[in-house]
Order: sequence, then structure tokens, then C-alpha cells
Amino acid sequence: MRQRVKRGSTKSGGRRRQGGKSHASYFDRLANPIGPFSPAVRCNSHGYIYVSGQIGQSTETGKLVEGGIERQTEQVFANLAALLEASQRSFAHVARATVYLTSMADFAAMNAVYAKHFKAPYPARTTIGVSALPLGANVEIDVVVATAASR
Repeated sequence: MRQRVKRGSTKSGGRRRQGGKSHASYFDRLANPIGPFSPAVRCNSHGYIYVSGQIGQSTETGKLVEGGIERQTEQVFANLAALLEASQRSFAHVARATVYLTSMADFAAMNAVYAKHFKAPYPARTTIGVSALPLGANVEIDVVVATAASR
């Protein structure tokens, strides 16, 4: 069973780097990772949190949400918001995002949802077309978050 993580705290993933400057984090408001990776890794010496790619995976069922690209993108942002909140960060602290789409025809729909979550100055972003994503997802987004007061 997963331990509840208090706001702003994390449970160590058991892997610490030399000097305790980086650590893996797990969060109770996310579905279990579907592979051997950490949802996020904080690198204090570099001043960033590296958040693994999130798909539209339901936190309740662990399955991909239904409803197409818009619904999946909303769930991705709900998952990212949970990670950011637990790290005492917000979307305003996101320095960089990478978006993976299985169909570039979904770009406009994804972008409409994406735009609801960010304000200028926007984070740097790359969007990449891919042939497939885990669980058959249509979209995956990873972010790099600044740990300083502003980016």
C-alpha cells in the first residue's frame, strides 16, 4: 500500500545520489508507474524537479481515461497538478515541457487544453509526433520545474 504523502513532502524512492542532492519522489495522488521509474526527481544542486511523462491515466483505476484527446490531456494536467502541488510548485514554475502526440492531427485540440494551464511567459516547449505511447495513450507530457521562487 502506498503511504500518504503530506503536501510538500515526498517519500524517498530508496535511491539517493551522493550527498543527498537528488532524490526520487512518489505521490499518493497518482496511479502507480507502469515501469521502473520515479514520477519525479528533485535535483537540489541544479534547482530543478524533473517530472516523468504523464499520460491520461486515471488515479482511481490506473487505466487510460476515455473521451479522446481533450479528456486525456485534461487528465495529464490533473496528474501534473498533483505532482506540482506536492512539490509546492505550480504551473507558473514550469520551465520546459515536452509533448508527445501519436497523431499531429490532435495538436490543436491538445494545444487548447494546454493553453488553459499556462500564462505568459510560457515555458519552453517541444511537441513530438510518436508512433505509440504507453497504454495506447494519445498524449504524454513531461515537464522540468524550477525550484527557485521564479523561473
